[in-house]
Amino acid sequence: MGDAPSLLVATPLPNNAPYTTTVPPFAHPETLLPNPITQWLRHNGVNLLLDNTNEFAGAITPPTHGAAHGFNTYRQGASNAGQYSAQLDINWERLLGWKGFATHMITVGRYGTTANRMFGDWLNHASEDYGGGGNVVVHLVYLYGEETLFNGRLAIAAGRMAELSDFASSPLFCNFQNGSFCGRPKGITDTNFDAGYPAATWGFRTRWRPIQSVYIQTGLYPIEKGIYQNAEHRTGFKFNGSDISGYAVPFETAWEPNFAQGTLPGHYKIGVELFNTPQNDNGFDRFGAIFANSHRSPRIHQNTWLAWLMLDQRILHYHTPDSGLSILTGAIFDDPHTSLRDHMAYAAILNRGFFSSRPYDTIGFSFTYTHIAPGVSLYEHTLLTRNAAANLPYHATGLQHDSIVLEANYALHLMPGIIIMPLIEYYHHPNAQHNLRDAALLGCRFHIQLL
Repeated sequence: MGDAPSLLVATPLPNNAPYTTTVPPFAHPETLLPNPITQWLRHNGVNLLLDNTNEFAGAITPPTHGAAHGFNTYRQGASNAGQYSAQLDINWERLLGWKGFATHMITVGRYGTTANRMFGDWLNHASEDYGGGGNVVVHLVYLYGEETLFNGRLAIAAGRMAELSDFASSPLFCNFQNGSFCGRPKGITDTNFDAGYPAATWGFRTRWRPIQSVYIQTGLYPIEKGIYQNAEHRTGFKFNGSDISGYAVPFETAWEPNFAQGTLPGHYKIGVELFNTPQNDNGFDRFGAIFANSHRSPRIHQNTWLAWLMLDQRILHYHTPDSGLSILTGAIFDDPHTSLRDHMAYAAILNRGFFSSRPYDTIGFSFTYTHIAPGVSLYEHTLLTRNAAANLPYHATGLQHDSIVLEANYALHLMPGIIIMPLIEYYHHPNAQHNLRDAALLGCRFHIQLL
């Protein structure tokens, strides 16, 4: 659920495609409750999906102890978080004869909490399905229209959009549970001005495929303050744009080869995004002094940036469709003057259908490395030098440097519409702090596709 935009980005043009206009096919996952009503609706251009994802994680290691910096609030515990989702896609070409036009809408309800904060980490959620849902029964994720022209060569979309469902996206990321990887590598949303699921802003995006395996896309997204916070976007239905403070312009291009007669797909993408909105420097004032010492206001940056490089390639194919061994890797670079993380790198392996008797099971291993921006570390070091008990930003209880998150999992395809994924997560230097004890967690994700 929610992967439809990134699936379209990841799907090259078909071979020998006719030069006609049509709506790309909607996602029709296998379901727990197949029925003639939804089949009839899909045949007539209405695609309704309902699902639930539940994520559990519990620490098997004790947290850092001691009264200093609030260590006494840490505890060894477990948490559960999840969401129920409804997706509605409408093919207006079938309903009204409007060639190439479709609308897309998703709503969610989120519940629970995440375990990583129990041992002091605020950088990477142990359960990705946490936060941004507004603690309401129905939260609007996105609602937009898309016109597809020239048999998919040109696609134009506008409305309330989750930008990161199209840019810096991959349907492979959420084969994992931890928030440093699932959804999108966490460094992409470091500024909180990039709208990623379940947040959205007004937006316009255009994607052009000049040849079968290459696309170029760009867009314009007004920046809305507090897109992940309840104060401004609790329900997601706030449309007036009164909190717009600037704009973001992403640009991305990719090569999407499909080797070995279509059995070994790959995606090689590079992108950059420019932001035009006031942002504070993370360490220095306008005169170049550390504002922790000068007590002056931080320097203001009107223009900032973000860049990414993302690669994935299936290198082995087994007997069944969509099976094989795939590798993923990439890096995200944030403006070091205004970000918390200045760069992040990741790598992962996905092995689907390795056991011939379990063609839909998937084995996954992921690694993410996060590095804190130098200005943040310098600012925190200055505060701690003056007062060892000083209150630090970013929920830190010590100097922040870097962090590693690892995950290993096995996604068991129990029956049509149901996947159970036991997993283990390991946090090295939680919250990028070397003074916090490493943490290991056992967990399990349950996904049920109802319709």
